Amino acid sequence: MMWEVKENSIPVPLQQFVNPGAIVVRSPGRINLIGEHTDYNNGFVLPAAIDKAIYIVAERAPGNLISLHAVDFNESVEVELEAIKPVPGHWSTYVLGVVDQLKKGEYAIAGFRLWIYGDVPLGAGLSSSAAVECGTAFALNELFSLHIHRTELIRISQLAEHVFAGVQCGIMDQFASMMGKKDHVIKLDCRSLDFEYFPLELPGYTIVLFDSQVKHSLASTAYNERRRECEQGVQLLQEQYPEVKSLRDATVSMIEDSIDSNHIIYNRCKYVVEENDRVLGGCNDLLNGNLEAFGKKMFASHKGLSEMYGVSCRELDLLVKTAGSMPAVIGSRMMGGGFGGCTINIIKEEMVNEVAQKTGEQYHTTLQKELKTYTVEIENGTSLINQ
Repeated sequence: MMWEVKENSIPVPLQQFVNPGAIVVRSPGRINLIGEHTDYNNGFVLPAAIDKAIYIVAERAPGNLISLHAVDFNESVEVELEAIKPVPGHWSTYVLGVVDQLKKGEYAIAGFRLWIYGDVPLGAGLSSSAAVECGTAFALNELFSLHIHRTELIRISQLAEHVFAGVQCGIMDQFASMMGKKDHVIKLDCRSLDFEYFPLELPGYTIVLFDSQVKHSLASTAYNERRRECEQGVQLLQEQYPEVKSLRDATVSMIEDSIDSNHIIYNRCKYVVEENDRVLGGCNDLLNGNLEAFGKKMFASHKGLSEMYGVSCRELDLLVKTAGSMPAVIGSRMMGGGFGGCTINIIKEEMVNEVAQKTGEQYHTTLQKELKTYTVEIENGTSLINQ
């Protein structure tokens, strides 16, 4: 069941758990306008936090007992602080992974109770896991007065996903969730973590997500496989260009010099280098108010993700092709890790319903699948909710 919430209001399902001394945190999901699978290659991305979020209520508890409750699933987990361990595929893994990192950092934490609720669609590529991790890290930082800087909370959240969830994700999802700014996108340099906010002005247009209803798991072997393939590409590049430490340092001409064009590694590396260029060019498009040029880069991004990086699927390809056939859609591409989830589309406001209807009909006729749509707005990152 979905509840109507506002950024600084406590969702109805959580209100009964808010006792004196409790911390209430909102931690958003994210979209990524352009720059996919570039983050773990030390490249550039252009994400934003959205108006769909994970909400957490946390309070201290005696002793070292951790009590977790997911309101959405009506599930509870209790574990002693010294006995935490991952439960693969279970929501508690993302919370306990953060606790594990705080313990390893020798931060002074103890027992606590935590309730969690969210309206981020699961499996849609909106990074609900990163929102849980960032929300947990932020809440425990406040609850135990740990005085950890936001950038360190981001790192802790990323390592939680690496160690407990087993996904070698880049920094983008956690960074966007923690550092989002209302009505702005973030140009993030994933090597230095330097970042810049760009106003996202879409006069007459709306960002709409088409949910393929194909559920994916970033813990699947394919995600980590792409990362290994990129690392192999760097090793091949270094034979001629030892200065290349990651694909961030490479150019297309370097790839053409170093890697057989018939080899799959060639496609993986070339996509990443070209995608980085699209992010930088897309930022200039936004500064110049050239949404049409930006949209063309989104289409090019999807083509690369599908044909060169191999992380799309027939459902996502159909959604982009269908949307792209309509003049009201100026940009469309798959978003997230791939193999399902959402496409992100920039659509003329007055045509949103018509585009969604036609796309949904084509999707159902061709694949006998139902399409869900979400309209999203750009919101602030992880923050306390005033009680």
